[in-house]
Amino acid sequence: MKKILSTLLALMMVLSLASVATAEGVTIKYWFWADNDAYAATMQEMIADFNATNGQGITVVGEQIPWDGGGYSNTVFTAAMGGGGPDVASWKLTATPSFVANDLLAPLDDYLAAWSDSSQIETSLWDVMRTAGGGDKVYVMPWNTQVLYVYYRPSLFAAAGVSVPTTYQEFLDACAALTKDGVYGFGMRGAKGGQEPWGSFIHARGGSFADLTTPEAVQGMQDFIDLFQKGYTPPTAPSDGFSQIIDNFKSGLTAMTIHHIGSSAGMVETFGDDVGAFVFPAGVGQWTSMGDTENVMFASCANKDAAFAWLSYLATGKGQETWCKVTGNVPVAASVKALDEFQQNPFMKVSIQGAPYAGILPILDTTTEWISTVWPSTVQQALLGEITAQECMDTLQAELYK
Repeated sequence: MKKILSTLLALMMVLSLASVATAEGVTIKYWFWADNDAYAATMQEMIADFNATNGQGITVVGEQIPWDGGGYSNTVFTAAMGGGGPDVASWKLTATPSFVANDLLAPLDDYLAAWSDSSQIETSLWDVMRTAGGGDKVYVMPWNTQVLYVYYRPSLFAAAGVSVPTTYQEFLDACAALTKDGVYGFGMRGAKGGQEPWGSFIHARGGSFADLTTPEAVQGMQDFIDLFQKGYTPPTAPSDGFSQIIDNFKSGLTAMTIHHIGSSAGMVETFGDDVGAFVFPAGVGQWTSMGDTENVMFASCANKDAAFAWLSYLATGKGQETWCKVTGNVPVAASVKALDEFQQNPFMKVSIQGAPYAGILPILDTTTEWISTVWPSTVQQALLGEITAQECMDTLQAELYK
């Protein structure tokens, strides 16, 4: 009998150990895109570091998927619907609604409630994540961002006797005061992509994207129109896109323009110390546009605890620090933001200062078309005096929420 009991106990221990090994020895499949070969190599280095240091027997296998002009999201969607997708993937918020509607993503709320590092990420950013998922649950783990801010030329400000604006009205006044001697105060983007800096004007007057027809939102639109019609922007502003506003600023044609940290290296190369940045200032409200790259866990993932460990590594762990140092993107973790390397970079510091006010346009079925054609064509009409600010905002509201 003792021999039988001993044999049974030994067998139970073997089965128990086998169970632990199975639980800990898991593989997580991760899909990501990379903008260049250096970023792709960095991601594989981060994966190797996580695999070597997680202490839980978790092995992440990374597979690079082409961005394909945004076709990445469709590739992931098709794979997930067919049951052959990854466990975890890098992400754009705009893809979230269609995946949630098809029950493809795993909600993270239970994990976040028990995660001590969740407070390292700003409440405002968690709000953005919830909004992207429909408002109730968090399906997306923040990773890194790009925050729009105002570039300016200190020498031109000094020559005009203008201080860096600290309020919205001071910003509008600076646009006027800096327009002289062949220089325009503000480099406006009226073509596709201009909806992002434009949003700051709407919110500064107390408006929002929820209802673009309110008096506050219409006044923000009128401010935008006035800058052009009063001659404080280049005459090409209604058709100026990204390359034009950057070229105009670098050539000295404009004293201010709006973009993110991705342009900072080129600005410093052109101007040296004669370029600075500040957060788009507050009026009644304050908002700036946020570019995003996040991560998600799929509902089909069989080892969600292990997948969340990888998400955590990217959000607040070593992966957060490594990726943001290499790419120059803005970190989301407070501990990484506080590092000297980020705080001593003036453009990164301004990005971090603006992060609590950063958000995105509503993610709707109409948003892509609205951004691509409705916004630029309608706003161009308003700038050229063909329609009023009210008519412009009525159209933008109707087309966004139809």
